[in-house]
Amino acid sequence: MNDLSLTILPETPNEALAIERLHERTFGPGRFVLSAYRLREHVDHLLDLSFTAHIGTLLVGSVRQLPVCVGETKALLLGPLTVEPPFRKHGVGRALLDRALKDARSNGHRLVLLVGDEAYYGRVGFKRVPKGRATMPGPVDYDRLLVAELADGAFDGVTGAIRPDWSMAR
Repeated sequence: MNDLSLTILPETPNEALAIERLHERTFGPGRFVLSAYRLREHVDHLLDLSFTAHIGTLLVGSVRQLPVCVGETKALLLGPLTVEPPFRKHGVGRALLDRALKDARSNGHRLVLLVGDEAYYGRVGFKRVPKGRATMPGPVDYDRLLVAELADGAFDGVTGAIRPDWSMAR
């Protein structure tokens, strides 16, 4: 696959069902018990900061970003990031991440959190949240709680529970 064949676009409301089916195929029914999903129960992801990857008309990947707070500090929670299995290891996930972080930064966001593999997400600037600085609802492997500062020092002094940004609640 060459770079020209992949198109990254903002998610649209009419893609919701196709994205949900993609999540079903890649994460299965157990996804609903994960801590990150518990945060998504009350606040919708931001369409202008959530993206889809297409090859022609075929949806091959998706990434979403949700408004959250760490204590009183506004942030985004990135995820889920998913790519159809046959298209993995071809740069689709990286292209989605790059676009999501670029647009978050250009829209004035300063922090992005996620629960994921540091070896993968570290390549785009994510680092492990120091123990005790942030908590999530439900069980979470805190070795997988990561943060990316989109502005220098944005995570300095930030501490507290990660919760939905209630100002954006549905």
